[in-house]
Amino acid sequence: MRKPILTIFYQFNPWNTTIGGIQTLIKNFIKYAPSEFEVRLVGTGCSSSQAVGKWQEAELAGRVISFLPLFTLHNDNIRSLIPTTLKYTSALVGHCFASDFMHFHRLEPTLAALNWCGEKTLFVHNDIRAQMQAGGDKKAILWRKFPAAYFALEKFLLRQFHHILSCNTDAVELYRQRYPTIAERVTYIKNSFDNEIFYPLSKEEREASRCKLASDLGLAEDTHFVLFAGRLHPQKDPVLLVRAFAALNITNVHLLLAGDGELTNIVRTEIERLGLSRQVTMLGAVEQTEMAQLHRISNAFVLSSAYEGLPLVALEALASGTPVVTTRCGETPKILAADTGVVCEERTPQGIADALKQVLLHPENYPTESCLQAAKPYAAHTVIKEVYSQMWQRWNKSN
Repeated sequence: MRKPILTIFYQFNPWNTTIGGIQTLIKNFIKYAPSEFEVRLVGTGCSSSQAVGKWQEAELAGRVISFLPLFTLHNDNIRSLIPTTLKYTSALVGHCFASDFMHFHRLEPTLAALNWCGEKTLFVHNDIRAQMQAGGDKKAILWRKFPAAYFALEKFLLRQFHHILSCNTDAVELYRQRYPTIAERVTYIKNSFDNEIFYPLSKEEREASRCKLASDLGLAEDTHFVLFAGRLHPQKDPVLLVRAFAALNITNVHLLLAGDGELTNIVRTEIERLGLSRQVTMLGAVEQTEMAQLHRISNAFVLSSAYEGLPLVALEALASGTPVVTTRCGETPKILAADTGVVCEERTPQGIADALKQVLLHPENYPTESCLQAAKPYAAHTVIKEVYSQMWQRWNKSN
């Protein structure tokens, strides 16, 4: 019997240093795919060596896949004048990539897939209601200028999906209420981290690695680190985080900003304006293995987001034994306990600074073992294995 084919659709190149939980989740679905499945990815190219519009065999995380780049995109971490999602959707039109299973991580590209046969799954990564209502720059999410148009498009497109999976319980309830005729297709799925990459160090190893990073950065040996990782985008509000760090005012604490995006220059200017150049390091886009090491040596991981689903970086931090400080948005507050992190009641510089102080001044209240237990149910090996198992059962039943 032939292998069932899974085709994943998303506007990125997995061999590029790319930022985002969606990209990481897709890589996990490729890495942990059972050998019984053939996996294909329709993405974007990043170099002239990848022929645009042609299927090619390639290896990712030890797994051979079929890859087709629709167009060349040199840096998917920064938005261009024309949204990448629009470019990707336009490039899909006129093609037919129908497969046994199809996974989509954006709604708009599924316009091109309306007549494709096969089982379609949509992954919903954010709480769309919170996303639409968030304050700040409306250009950050173009649909926020036209919410009625978005929800009309959503209503039209959702009916084609056999499964709608969200890592955010509020989003699950919203979709079930908004679309009662397809409510049974909407389910919660745990987001998942790669448990082979994100794990803790021993106390001695952690201390030695922390001292080495401090030395490499030309900082005092007793420097402790707070880590942020993600796109420098209005959703993540890194400017608010920099202002919170100024309000923190603890001399031996250093902020590491791992990420890239359209707010890079604005963040850099804010760091200089606040006189924080010696207390903050902008690392740019960081490879996953290096990111894992940063999680392991940090005293706290921090999110200042305006809206979220369940950010993978929060799970990666917990899996590394690092407590999390987060604003009250998305699913993260629901998985944190008193001994694994702090939820900011106010999304203000002082509110975030006060939450960070709780963790930094009393690390004994946030033991490594508690963080590990919080992350354990979200390990990719377990979560993704279960998804594929259900797909395999449906495949066998229909064939």
